Amino acid sequence: MNYELMNNNVATVCGVVTEEPRFSHQMYGEGFYESALTVPRLSDQVDVIPFTVSERLLADGISVGETVTLSGQLRSYNKLTDGKSKLLLTLFVREIPEYDPARNPNTIDIVGYICKEPVYRMTPFKREICDLLLAVNRAYNKSDYLPCIAWGRNARFIKEAPVGSKVCVNGRIQSRNYQKTLEDGTVENRVAYEVSINRIELYKEDAE
Repeated sequence: MNYELMNNNVATVCGVVTEEPRFSHQMYGEGFYESALTVPRLSDQVDVIPFTVSERLLADGISVGETVTLSGQLRSYNKLTDGKSKLLLTLFVREIPEYDPARNPNTIDIVGYICKEPVYRMTPFKREICDLLLAVNRAYNKSDYLPCIAWGRNARFIKEAPVGSKVCVNGRIQSRNYQKTLEDGTVENRVAYEVSINRIELYKEDAE
């Protein structure tokens, strides 16, 4: 087991189960199920975070309305919808620790590589934002592609980092509702998932 690859993507969320787990797929004879967790923010808002969990971890049962803690990795996969590939994110659960109300309800630490040029912009309220896409290595020569968003001084710090830079990120997983105008002119409500960055640093080797 490559512990570096295990530790370069670690997420823990605490919240309320909002959906009955439904069967997703089977791998090596083990079934996996999907559901979602409502996680509170410091404000009055909440994030609704999808998660994938194995039938073994579900053995003790996860019921709608239950408050749980889930630990694992934020993973991405491509789903073909209407002939187009769409990047989807899910928390792949590795462990269900005992619930602790004193724990930070939403935290993620990742180490990855900037794989697209950062997009820096200013909001109408003059708030600085920088969008990043990080490639995070996983076992078996796979990678997860995780959208991240930096604010303020973090946005200024990372906006000119070259593609290929290795970075360490601490933040939280957030969901964001938005509207997409389709080719026929209709408007569709959608949800985007991303890592909201609290702290970002160049990896020590790159910083030297």
